[in-house]
Amino acid sequence: MTDPLPALSPAELARYSRHLMLDQIGVDGQRRLAAGRVLVIGAGGLGSPAALYLAAAGVGTLGIADFDRVEDHNLQRQLLHDSDAVGQPKVASALRRLHSVNPHVRAVGHEGAVTAENAGALFAQYDVIVDGSDTFATRYLVNDAAVLAKKPLVHGSIFRFEGQVAVFDPARGGPCYRCVFPEPPPAGSVPNCGEAGVLGALCGVIGSLQALEAIKLIAGFGEPLIGRLLTYDALAQEFRTLRVARDPDCAVCGRQPTIKHLDPARYADICRPAASQPESAAASPAIPADAFPLEVEVDVAHRLVQAGSADILDVREPYETAICQIAGSELIPMREIPQRLDDLPRDRHLLVLCHLGSRSWHVTEFLRARGFTAVSNIAGGIDAWSARIDPTVPRY
Repeated sequence: MTDPLPALSPAELARYSRHLMLDQIGVDGQRRLAAGRVLVIGAGGLGSPAALYLAAAGVGTLGIADFDRVEDHNLQRQLLHDSDAVGQPKVASALRRLHSVNPHVRAVGHEGAVTAENAGALFAQYDVIVDGSDTFATRYLVNDAAVLAKKPLVHGSIFRFEGQVAVFDPARGGPCYRCVFPEPPPAGSVPNCGEAGVLGALCGVIGSLQALEAIKLIAGFGEPLIGRLLTYDALAQEFRTLRVARDPDCAVCGRQPTIKHLDPARYADICRPAASQPESAAASPAIPADAFPLEVEVDVAHRLVQAGSADILDVREPYETAICQIAGSELIPMREIPQRLDDLPRDRHLLVLCHLGSRSWHVTEFLRARGFTAVSNIAGGIDAWSARIDPTVPRY
């Protein structure tokens, strides 16, 4: 930061008095926080506690980037939002809450997705990037953009009862996200929190740690998690710290990087199965392989089922089907599909259903590769079915 540090008003001195009592922060550290600029990507489970604590700490400019709207199931963990905000853009809801938390902070909204086209200009406005995203495509994009912009990236991620935090900052000699995780996982192998569930309070732990790392970076105290990956197991209530090294052959921060700019095509298909049918799929003589689309919208699926020309294969877990299910659907969890191929008809159109459409897409391609040509994924899963076909089906 090259701008002169701002003076603290009497109101700010009173508000941040407990910071000022800490030798490691003091008045100068608080002034650095007031001059600091932090971008939080995602106003969800991780972005909520991170943004709340950054605002309360007095970070001068706090950016919030998100493309989504508030839904009921968000409220279990996304504490930036309340019941009155359901249906509203998350950015608008977040800005209202942050202003009420600390009117001395300038909260800036960036409504819309972070993309390869806008990331460079967006990141240039901030000193530290806090990543609260929940998709691998965004994580790799954010990492690459942060490396190219020479900005420290505070990474956080959660899965069910586990979380991790790290500071990726090659400009300071540390590794980047790609140094630790060079390639995204295979399509369908790792569900997101909407498919696997997440403990709400876990978001508070990891998001708060992200805020703490950002505060340390700006105020200049302590030892940031550069070169270290902090993992947390909520079931065992256990933290572990792993040393992670910079990869000299890393594609984006290595000695001879191959990623020198943000190409939208590089991130478009991460963790998204290819739409083409595998060559190994054996077409049934009675049902041509090209007679059935790889994916159908819920309204089309509903018409097919009503007409009796298709059946629904629900591949969710039993705890999910206990919440809601579509009458007449066959229930086989995704993990059991390989062992139950003989139970599936080859002469009927199967419409594969899950919660949001990710697992069912994976199952659809798996079945087509094994000769089930009359198989289609239901886009958006049972969540879309509830929203557009039958509102009596509970959403979760």
